[in-house]
Amino acid sequence: MDRLRQRADFLAVAAAARMTRPAFVVQRRIRDDDGPVRIGFTVSKKVGTATERNRVRRRLRELVKRLDAISMHPHSDYVLVGRRTALSRGFAIMLDDLRSAVHRLERQSPERS
Repeated sequence: MDRLRQRADFLAVAAAARMTRPAFVVQRRIRDDDGPVRIGFTVSKKVGTATERNRVRRRLRELVKRLDAISMHPHSDYVLVGRRTALSRGFAIMLDDLRSAVHRLERQSPERS
């Protein structure tokens, strides 16, 4: 799994499918290349202070590490947008939320040709 780092990649994913959960939003875009799954994380200043935003970002990164690699569709970009609720929501619940969001995105997105 690679990381998304460039703004253009984040904007491309933002225009694609999304699934909202209480602690985060998952966005997914299917790419036309044969590259690996790429993940991006973003937490806006609305979430809180720098310390709180970093804590949310760390929790989101840990969620992705614990998610089964098979759950994420190859040749896709994912962005997790953190929300303030991620600070207080249980980690196990967030992991279940992420699994269900990725699964629902998989079902609703058309496959590439």
